[in-house]
Amino acid sequence: MEVFEAIERRKSVRAYDSRPVPDDVLMKVLETGRIAPSASNIQPWHFIVVKDPERRKALSDGKWAKFLTESPVVIVGCGNKKKSPGWNVVDVTIAMQQMVIAATAEGLGTCWIGSFYENRVRKALKVPEGFGIVAMLAVGYTKEKLDLTAKVARSRNRKKMDEILSYEEFGMSKS
Repeated sequence: MEVFEAIERRKSVRAYDSRPVPDDVLMKVLETGRIAPSASNIQPWHFIVVKDPERRKALSDGKWAKFLTESPVVIVGCGNKKKSPGWNVVDVTIAMQQMVIAATAEGLGTCWIGSFYENRVRKALKVPEGFGIVAMLAVGYTKEKLDLTAKVARSRNRKKMDEILSYEEFGMSKS
């Protein structure tokens, strides 16, 4: 799959089938995070792969995170606040977005999770205090269901370019 096609196809998946993600596929996805760019090349990230059902359950108590119990893999992105106090969140997010696109290209579904209690995630995964928990990614094979409106709704719900783009200064259109 070409990069633009993966970006275009990517959607938030909240229903996963029970198939495990093969380790070689997961490592390809994780590799794209490892090689991501970061401010001053500090690479302030640490990723925790969670497959254990009980641990995934412990991560699922956020209001919008219940489906993590069904996702076969959760990747927790942590940022080193000491090494990169001003940029760790941006850098971890860049790395995780590369993982999202790679997962899509590999035929996997993903969903960003920002609905979590940091103190509970920290305790469940034994994350040291110097690291912030930036986000989590659900990763797995999409539970197939017939959705005839998905492509139509996705393109219809996106803002038009002229609503989000300016040239030279805010609000200026291209001459």
